[in-house]
Amino acid sequence: MIKNEKVIQGSLFEEDYLIRTLGNIGSSPETALTEIVANAWDAGATNVDIFIPDEKGQKLTITDNGIGLTKEEFYSRWMKLGYNRLKHQGKKVEFPKGVDLQRFAYGRNGVGRHGMLCFNNEYEVITNKEGVESRFTISTKSEKEPFLIKKETFMKSTKSGTRLEVVVIKNLPRADLILEIISARFLHDPKFIISINKRTIQLEQHKGLIDSCEIKEGDFILNVHLIDSKKSRKSTLYQGIAIWQGGRLVGEPSWIIGKHMVLDGRSKQAKRYSVVVQTDDFADYITEDWTGFKKRRELDSVFDRINECVQAMFSKVAQDNIEETTAQIKKEYSKEYEELSPLAKYEFNEAIQKISIFNPTARQESISLAIETVIQLEKTRSGSLLLQKISALSHEDVQGLNKLLENWTVKDALTVLDEIDKRISVIEAIRKLSNDSNVDELHVLHPLVASARWIFGPEFDSPEYSSNSQLQTTVEKVFGKKIIKGVFNNNKKRPDIVVMGNSVFSVTSTIAFDSETGLSTLNKILIIELKRGGFKLGREERNQAVGYVEDFMNCGTIIGNPYINAFIVGESFSEKTQPIQIIENKNRVEMGKVQICLFSQLVDSSERRLFNLRSRLNDRYADVPGIELFEKNRKLAM
Repeated sequence: MIKNEKVIQGSLFEEDYLIRTLGNIGSSPETALTEIVANAWDAGATNVDIFIPDEKGQKLTITDNGIGLTKEEFYSRWMKLGYNRLKHQGKKVEFPKGVDLQRFAYGRNGVGRHGMLCFNNEYEVITNKEGVESRFTISTKSEKEPFLIKKETFMKSTKSGTRLEVVVIKNLPRADLILEIISARFLHDPKFIISINKRTIQLEQHKGLIDSCEIKEGDFILNVHLIDSKKSRKSTLYQGIAIWQGGRLVGEPSWIIGKHMVLDGRSKQAKRYSVVVQTDDFADYITEDWTGFKKRRELDSVFDRINECVQAMFSKVAQDNIEETTAQIKKEYSKEYEELSPLAKYEFNEAIQKISIFNPTARQESISLAIETVIQLEKTRSGSLLLQKISALSHEDVQGLNKLLENWTVKDALTVLDEIDKRISVIEAIRKLSNDSNVDELHVLHPLVASARWIFGPEFDSPEYSSNSQLQTTVEKVFGKKIIKGVFNNNKKRPDIVVMGNSVFSVTSTIAFDSETGLSTLNKILIIELKRGGFKLGREERNQAVGYVEDFMNCGTIIGNPYINAFIVGESFSEKTQPIQIIENKNRVEMGKVQICLFSQLVDSSERRLFNLRSRLNDRYADVPGIELFEKNRKLAM
C-alpha cells in the first residue's frame, strides 16, 4: 500500500472465522489437547498438568513449567496468524534457566496455540517470563480481527511457564479418553511428565519388542520395531504401523503404508502385533496438523523399504512360531489329521511350514482353504474316495490318471491351486474394479488385464510373451509422437506399456528362432488396448485398431510375418459395430485380427476357462475389496 493512501474498506470477519479455519483443532477436543501438549513440549516444559471438568460451564486448565512468553513475544508469536516457528525460532527448543536438556520442536506454524477455541471463543493466557506475569484475554468476538486481545494485565512474578484457562461451553472432553489418547501419541520421556486431573499419564514405551531393523534410504534414517502386544500386556488403542517423528505419533497407525497393504487388519497377526517406525527425518513431510504425510515422491521408496522390512520380520516370526502354528492347525483339524496316513501326515506338516513361512501375512481364510485342500488331496490319494472315483472312470481315463499320480505330490497340488487362486483373484479384481469410476485405469486396471493374457484364449497363456528391442522400435515408429510418456512414470522400465490419449496399450510378442541362421524373429504379437473412463466402443475405435495392426505389418522394422492379435477392451460397444475384423495382406493371407471385448465378457470367458471354479468359490472372494485383490496380484508379479 502506498504511504498515506486512504483505505476505503478493510476485511471483515465472522465471529467464528478462525474456528472454522482450524479444522479438527477447532472441533475435536482430543486433537486440540494433543496440540496444546505439543506446544508445551516446544516451550521447554518438563511438566504439564491438565484439569478437565465434569460439566460444561466449568473451567478447563492447562499449566506447564516451560519458558513462557514476554509481552513482546506474545504479541509477535501468539497473535500472528500463520506464525513460522522454524523461521523465527529454529528447530531446537529453548528451555528455562537451570534446565539442561536438548529436544527438537514439533510445531512449525503455531496453529496448536488456538486449541482452546475448541471449547469457547474466549480464553485466558497467563504466562510468566523474565520476572513478569502477563495475563491476556483472547477473543474471536470481532468483525475486524480474526482474534484479538480483549484485556491484558501485568504483575511481578518469580515463576516461568504458561497457564491456559477456558470455560467449557462446547466439546466437553472425557478425561479417561484424553488420558488414553495422549498416552498413545507421545513416546515415553522421563523428563516430560503429563498429568490429567492429578493422574499421571504413562506415555507409550513400546514394551514387548521382539525384532528391529534400521533403514537408510536417501537422506532418511528410520528404526523399525515389531511389537508383540501379548508380551507387552497392554491393550493398545491403535493397531498397525505407527510412524513417530521425534517422539510424536503422525496420524493414526494403519496396516496400509504408501501403496502397500502390509497386512489384512482382520488377520490374527494384525490383532496381535504392531509396528513402530521411529525417525527424526520426516519433519518437512508431515502435514501441518500432523494427521498424515504430504504427497512427496521421495517418500515412495521409503515406504517400499518399510514394507519389505515388516514382511521380513513377519517371515522370521513365522519361522520362530512354526511349532505353535502347526500345533494350532493340527488342533483345529484334529479329526481330519488323525485319519491321514503317516506319509500324508508328513506332507501335511511340510505344507503347513511352507504356507506359514512364505505367506506370513496371509488371511486366516486363505490358510484354512489351503489346509482343507491339502487334507482333501491327501485323502484322495490314499482313501476310499479315490477308489470310488476310479471305479467310475473309463479305461483311457484310468491310464491317464495313473500317469498323473506317478509324480503327484502335495507340492504339485499347491502350485496348481496357487495359480488357480491367482487367476480367480484377477477375475474378481477386474469384475469389482471395472465399473468403479475412481479406479486408476493406467496403474490398476490395465496391469490386471495385461497380466491375464490367458483370458483372451489358451494360445496366449505363455510366459514367452514379452517386450523386446525389435518390438520397442516398432512401437516407437507406429505410435510416434502420440505416445504420452510422462503419464506413465515408469516408461523406461515398462516399454511394453504405451499411453496415448484415452487409451492404454500393452504390446508384447513371442519369438521364434530360425534353425538355419540362428536369428530370432517375431512369431506372434499381442496388442491389448484398454479404453479409459467407461468408454463405449464403436466403429471408429475398431477401425483405429485395424490401422495400428496394418501399420505394424508394414512398418519395415519387423523381421518375418508375425500374426497380430489386437483386443480393444471397454465397458460397452455400439450394437451397429461388427466386433471382429480380420486383416489380410495384399495376397489375401490372414495376418491379424481385431476384436472388441467388454470387461463383463472377459469375466464370463475367464470363468469358463477355469471350469466355473470362480462361481463355486465365490464366497471366498465376496468380501475382499477389489483393490486388495489388485495389490495381492501386484505383489505376486514382482
